[in-house]
Amino acid sequence: MKINLIIADDHPTLIAGVKHELAGIHTLHVVGTARNSTEIVDQLSRLPCDILITDYVMPGGEFGDGMSMLSFLRRRYPDLRIIVFTTIDNLGIIKEMNKIGVYSVLNKVDDIGHLISAIHAVYAGAPYLSPRLRSANQLADNSSSTAKAGNPKLSRRETEVVRLYVSGISINEIAQQLNRTKQTVSSQKTSAMRKLSIERDADLFRFAYETGLAVASRQQEPEGSG
Repeated sequence: MKINLIIADDHPTLIAGVKHELAGIHTLHVVGTARNSTEIVDQLSRLPCDILITDYVMPGGEFGDGMSMLSFLRRRYPDLRIIVFTTIDNLGIIKEMNKIGVYSVLNKVDDIGHLISAIHAVYAGAPYLSPRLRSANQLADNSSSTAKAGNPKLSRRETEVVRLYVSGISINEIAQQLNRTKQTVSSQKTSAMRKLSIERDADLFRFAYETGLAVASRQQEPEGSG
């Protein structure tokens, strides 16, 4: 699996830093970068892109910035997944983003691991909100409390497999890393999803995000796993 990314920000240094951090994640491929909305549209018209990672305030482009730019992109590219990577923490703006279909907003002060987790979650169709923003506005839906309250407890090995899987590591690679067979790892993932009453990978990413497993996976990966 390769997730094609375009990174947009009007600060070249930030783009360079994010590209450097993502280069070590083999599931991710930065296909282009942009400094404003004009360059975003140009890149999207020429390059395959699964997820756009974009700043919110990025003046100077033909298609504006902020909500006007995001609304335009949602209309022109309805299948494009968007992660807003910003310093803005205005709760009203975040809710407006949600209304137009942008469900992932990250704060630039968060650890880069959150961006990596967000990319994989959004690719699978699940939302991802910065923990800084999440604690401020409780944007996670009502399934959060249900997920935390009544789920059967996963075994240590099932939890380990889920943590690695939501960090973007394939079943084959997890098997190699844990010195287990591919069939064993696949069975443990299936068992975990069954215990959680989860049928889709998107919901597994959602569960991991809401319960903190997605973040823990970045903290606990052995060296050399990415």
